Amino acid sequence: MRPVPRDDEILRGRGGYCFHLNGAFAALLTALGCDVTLHRAGVQDEVEDPEGPGGDHLALTVGLDGERWLVDTGLAGGMYEPLPLREGAYTQGPFTYGMAPSVVVPGGWRFTHDPRGAFTAMVFAPEPVELSSFTAQHHRLSTSPESGFVRVLQAQLRDAKGVDMLRGCVLRRIDAEGTYERTIDSADDWYDVLADVFHLNLTDVDVAARAELWNRVHGAHQEWEAAGQRATTL
Repeated sequence: MRPVPRDDEILRGRGGYCFHLNGAFAALLTALGCDVTLHRAGVQDEVEDPEGPGGDHLALTVGLDGERWLVDTGLAGGMYEPLPLREGAYTQGPFTYGMAPSVVVPGGWRFTHDPRGAFTAMVFAPEPVELSSFTAQHHRLSTSPESGFVRVLQAQLRDAKGVDMLRGCVLRRIDAEGTYERTIDSADDWYDVLADVFHLNLTDVDVAARAELWNRVHGAHQEWEAAGQRATTL
C-alpha cells in the first residue's frame, strides 16, 4: 500500500490524510525547485512522549532565505499559512498556535494547536526521511479497526477565517464568532456538504456505492447517539 495516492486522484480533488496530502505536496514543491524535507512526526498530548514522534504523521519543512518553515497541509484543521521554526506564538485568523523546540527530541520541534483544535500537539524529528518509511503506519491507519480514520468518516478544511469539520453526520464550523454545529440527516444534504463545503465532488461514484457509504455513515451515527443516550441513563 502506497502512502501517496495516484496523481489523478489528487487532480480529481480527492482528499486524504497527512501521508496523502503532504506526500503529494512534497512532490509538487520538489518539482518547483523548493528545498523540501520530510520528517517523522507524531500527534501527541499535553506532555511530550519520551519516546518521541511515533510516525503517525508526516511533517514537511521548506528552506527559504536561510530559514526553515513548517508547511504542513495534513494537520487536522491546523495552520492556514507556513510557520517559521522559531519559538513563539503565531495567530492565524481566530486561532493561535505555538512553536517551540522539542524537550524530548534533540533538534526536533513541537507544534501546539489552538485549544479549540482537533488535537493537542505535533512533534517532529529533525532528520530527513523517505516517504516509504511511513508505509507500515499508513497501512495501520487505513486498515486497522482501531484507527480513527477507519472508525469515523472525517473531513476538515481550514480557511483564512476558521475551519469546517465533518465527523460522520455532524458538521461543525469554528471561527471568530464561536462554534456552530448541526447534524445532517439526509443523504442528499450530506453529499451537498461534501461538495459545497469541502470541495469533494463524488458525482463519479455510482448510485449504489453512494447509498452504501451514506448508510454506513448514518448507521454509525445512530449507534453513537444510542450509546450516548444509554450512558446518560446509567
